[in-house]
Amino acid sequence: MTSSFDLEAHVRKFQKELASGTVSLTLLAVLAHAPEPLYGYQIAKQLEQQAGGVLAGKQSALYPVLRNLETAGLLSSMIEPSQSGPPRRYYTITNDGRTVLEHWSQTWFATRNSIDAVLEPGLS
Repeated sequence: MTSSFDLEAHVRKFQKELASGTVSLTLLAVLAHAPEPLYGYQIAKQLEQQAGGVLAGKQSALYPVLRNLETAGLLSSMIEPSQSGPPRRYYTITNDGRTVLEHWSQTWFATRNSIDAVLEPGLS
């Protein structure tokens, strides 16, 4: 008798759910630490390098989140011509975005600490 248990499907579902809740936080953090405005591909590369590939391969998913963050006033953007193709949209974090990032970061750390305490009792 074969099992219908699909571990990979469960892991993928969990990763998707976790990523959907953290992409906005990581995008704001990347832009907060950037010395200059970045366009989508640069942001994706920063995420890939800084997150150890955990968020790699999600570049197309970043654009709707960037637009939502801009609509919410947390990012601003400007379009610049490109030497090697279509114009590029460069993003910067706004003051409101920095404030939100600070509060989201505090929430993230509190949540992470709580989860760590449950997953690894006695280590926290």
